[in-house]
Amino acid sequence: MTPRLPRRPLLGGLAAAALARPAPAQARPISIIVPFAPGGSTDIVSRVLAERMTQVLGQAVQVENRPGANTIIGAEYVARARPDGHTLLMAAGTTLTINPVIVPNLPYKLADFAPIMLATTFPFGILSQPRGGPQDVAAWVAAAKAKPGQMTYGTNGPTTLTNVAMLMVMQRLGITMQDVTYRGDSAQLAAFIAGDLDMLIVAGGTAIPAARNGQGRLIAWTSSRKVDAMPEVPTTADYAPGLDALSWFGLLAPAGTPGDLVQRINAAANEAMKDPRIRERLMNEGMFLAGGTPRDFLDFLETSDKAWRPILSKLDVPRN
Repeated sequence: MTPRLPRRPLLGGLAAAALARPAPAQARPISIIVPFAPGGSTDIVSRVLAERMTQVLGQAVQVENRPGANTIIGAEYVARARPDGHTLLMAAGTTLTINPVIVPNLPYKLADFAPIMLATTFPFGILSQPRGGPQDVAAWVAAAKAKPGQMTYGTNGPTTLTNVAMLMVMQRLGITMQDVTYRGDSAQLAAFIAGDLDMLIVAGGTAIPAARNGQGRLIAWTSSRKVDAMPEVPTTADYAPGLDALSWFGLLAPAGTPGDLVQRINAAANEAMKDPRIRERLMNEGMFLAGGTPRDFLDFLETSDKAWRPILSKLDVPRN
């Protein structure tokens, strides 16, 4: 369901030329606004990129967390910021895929941003209890059908991509469950480990270590493509062909940011993505690496919107 980004060279001639221009002496830091609390997948992607971009640009790149309201607080802050290249947003799928469809009177729109680079796409991992829980998707479906609406799973909220992805999966598998909302992955993981939840749906950065530590059984990824970090785990598309529920992370600036600044930051971000340590770190988090031009990212956003809107309109997703 989620469009794939065409494979392109990470750093083109125009971007390389933009990168070659040095930063002004004593330039102000560039702030990447993360619309989530520290410690999550968005924060991790932002910090590894910021560290390497600082080296590439010769200009400090720092991360600032502005969580709240399903990413709206951080996104609105960047949309209203001065378009001078010093304030960026590390948006997630929730920000520009879910919120524009779900949230009435959303205080921003895609046109309020200048896309810079799509960093990654990624599926979610579905975990069952390691002792006594379903051992695979077929057993999960059988258990859920035996107790319609009684099994529970944790999410970060009814309008987050984790919940929407789980609703998509359940719809295709013909099952129903009860969602329970927690504030952040760590809170729902703690509840899951305590046995308060039957199932859990989280990004790879939480799902992979939980599975490896024996805290949960990872039974599927919500994608049509296997995850390199745990290739033995099947995908939901193995049971529901075509099912591909992916989120993404990408850098944007306020609309009106000069094109030469957009190109310079894009070049630095693409160069950072070439770093083998960063690539290994993100792949170990269960992510698919992207990169590319600002136009590539805009095309991805527009195609994603067309793909997700009809899905969201058919799903029973509570509106804020």
